[in-house]
Amino acid sequence: HKLSTAIIRDNQAVYVEDLCVAGLGRTRLAKSVHDAGWAAFTGMLEYKAARYGRTFARVDRFFPSTRMCSQCGRITEKMTLNVRSWDCPCGATHDRDVNAAINVLAAGQADNSNDRGARVRPGPVPAPRGEAVTHPDAARSTRSVERISVL
Repeated sequence: HKLSTAIIRDNQAVYVEDLCVAGLGRTRLAKSVHDAGWAAFTGMLEYKAARYGRTFARVDRFFPSTRMCSQCGRITEKMTLNVRSWDCPCGATHDRDVNAAINVLAAGQADNSNDRGARVRPGPVPAPRGEAVTHPDAARSTRSVERISVL
């Protein structure tokens, strides 16, 4: 609780990668993931961000944060977890974790570009009376069952 509160109080916006905790629990990283309590930790971050008026967003779990070059945007082939740094053909050398953090920040900011509550689409507008039906009496049925009119 103390760590999540400190993170929220020290930052205006927090972006996290939405990890499949159940899927990671079936790998060799299971003990680390469950010990860290990632799902509970991100849940605390989310409700504390709402409490303190901070921005919180989850970046899609399929976003290639570690494989995408943070300088040119090129996505490299899949990497095993033991690859901690890699070189992009554009000439940039990346630490896997630092590069992922830069990409998660950029994706989170791009996803929340209009988080001030402004309407980006017009609200629903009811159709004018003449457009709602083709004939004024089309909505009313003329059939009756045992002298009871069916509408």
